[in-house]
Amino acid sequence: MSTINSWLSEKRSAYLYRILANKTKSSNESHLFLRLSQEAENQAELWEKKIIQEGKTVPTRLPLNFRTRIIAWLINSLGVKPLRTILAAAKIRGMSIYIGQLLSHEKPVHLHEIGKRHHKSDVGNNLRAAVFGVNDGLVSNSALIFGIMGASLGNNDVVLLSGIAGLFAGAFSMAAGEYISVRSQRELFEYQIGLEAEELKLYPEEEAEELALIFHARGLDLENAKIAASKLIADPEKALDTLAKEELGIDPNQLASPWQAAFFSFVSFAFGALLPLLPFLIFHNTQVFKWSASITALSLFLIGAFISLFTGKGALKGGLRMLLIGIGASAVTYFVGHFF
Repeated sequence: MSTINSWLSEKRSAYLYRILANKTKSSNESHLFLRLSQEAENQAELWEKKIIQEGKTVPTRLPLNFRTRIIAWLINSLGVKPLRTILAAAKIRGMSIYIGQLLSHEKPVHLHEIGKRHHKSDVGNNLRAAVFGVNDGLVSNSALIFGIMGASLGNNDVVLLSGIAGLFAGAFSMAAGEYISVRSQRELFEYQIGLEAEELKLYPEEEAEELALIFHARGLDLENAKIAASKLIADPEKALDTLAKEELGIDPNQLASPWQAAFFSFVSFAFGALLPLLPFLIFHNTQVFKWSASITALSLFLIGAFISLFTGKGALKGGLRMLLIGIGASAVTYFVGHFF
């Protein structure tokens, strides 16, 4: 990496740290990100000196690239925690303060902290699922459309009908698969929670002992662990909630909705599948093939560039890779359709 690119990287990191500091609610978190922003600025100054030593000109203003602008927009729109994966891929430090809250086995300070480490935010996962759902719909339906175009000898009506059929067939298939998957997982969790509720009702003392052992293993001394377990067992609702979290790793309040998952999958796939089909719904001339190919190519590139936010790779490289994959799939189906 050149000195100028290194300078740009540090300056863009400092810019994102300042946005993170403004977005966080905790003063400790805000202070951390402000310190990291200053550290990035200090590193940028070092690179600035090297740029001058090389006889090059330091940029007078900070050009924000595609990734930085998108990440900044996502932070302001979704907050910090849902974007941990994207921020880590962008080499933003400090994400361990959120991972620690979710996954650590450090000693809890207060009783109400027990069980909190299992709480999760699904916004980031939903964002990732939406992007890949749109990508699936785009690639599969564009391949289908170009395959039919290769076989139909320019019959736009046949292509349009096939594309609509592919859109709904693929979207319903994705939605049905997602519904069954989430429904099965939810039923398993509900069954496990039901067994835990039955055991809590029949053997409260034994369950209290199990909880005490878990709390003790997590850092509480044995006496306080027994007191904490006894207090929780006295409230059946809280006891079941904590038992599910601590013994099963399940948060009863965070069970995914199969209908929501199915709808989310249907919409994202359908949106992607609609993109190469749009020209056939709008135009009725011989240029419709070029319009469809252009929209598909542009969409593939943009989705690939957006996916790079999750991988930490360059947006240009990610966009071109997805473009080549989509073109390859569409070209193969086109020539197969034309051959048959």
